[in-house]
Amino acid sequence: MGIFSRRQTADIEWTPAADGGTSVAETASRGAALDPALRALTGRWTIDRPHSRIGFSVRHAMVTTVRGAFTDYDSTLYLDGARPTESRADLVIRVASVDTGVEQRDAHLVGPDFFDARRYPEMTFRSTSTLHEGGESFRMTGDLTIRGVTRPVDLQLDYLGSVLDPFGYERAGFDGTTTIDRTEWGLVYNQRLTAGGTMVSEKVRLQFDISAIRATS
Repeated sequence: MGIFSRRQTADIEWTPAADGGTSVAETASRGAALDPALRALTGRWTIDRPHSRIGFSVRHAMVTTVRGAFTDYDSTLYLDGARPTESRADLVIRVASVDTGVEQRDAHLVGPDFFDARRYPEMTFRSTSTLHEGGESFRMTGDLTIRGVTRPVDLQLDYLGSVLDPFGYERAGFDGTTTIDRTEWGLVYNQRLTAGGTMVSEKVRLQFDISAIRATS
């Protein structure tokens, strides 16, 4: 399988949201003019899963960082390249797919101390608004649900560019990040260290590295 293989992809359909949005002229008047190239991205795309990652990182024992990812998820994204405020995203993640590279740790994460996957098999993100901050940077606000608790989060989203790959597919890249306090979603398990501090940081950084391919008709 080549590095640009289209296997293991998930459909993404770009359509406008029902509510009104800020026009390009209005956005420009606020000093956040859109790159004309973004308008050309409007259309139907697919996520190239082998080249995308939905992950997280968290400080462990105050001195190291543990990184992991979720490998099983569904996405429905809506983009209007000319009117970003009409863009939306819906993400459903099966928490049992968590992978940190250590089986024992993964089993602990899906257990009742953390995700409690048996009672709460999915975590979701559903966007509520998108703001163009300038250049290729956007802020997407949405509702993040973990363990049945829903709270708003702000996702910093950057458009990384688009390219025609060697197989003739138009590919676009996006990078999204946000940091949350896991205890606000009921993930309160921890252990105190003898020298002070905790075994697992309450702050968790979520990372969305997305490679999208324009879908054929």
